[in-house]
Amino acid sequence: MKSRALDPRKRREVERERAKRAALKALKRARKAIETSSADLSNWEGEFLGSVEARVERYGRAFRDPEKGGPSAALSMLQAQKLKEISAKARGKASRWRRRPAS
Repeated sequence: MKSRALDPRKRREVERERAKRAALKALKRARKAIETSSADLSNWEGEFLGSVEARVERYGRAFRDPEKGGPSAALSMLQAQKLKEISAKARGKASRWRRRPAS
């Protein structure tokens, strides 16, 4: 049985949908971890989660500039980094991405 190869346009669309689902799942997982833990989010972090989730649901990605992330990525590199920091904060672990204050 021969398998049909997807044309590049269809493949790109499938990759974008996969990235969208993964980003939404990660955002929901972070939100759930924060709700179940005693971690306090700053106002900015709460707004960040809400706005990124809304943009991913509406547009399929949360950034516009192609230099900030891959063509099939739903989150920019910095958005993904911040999401990891928020998730680590909810788990009570120090994120390796978190900046240390200058001494």
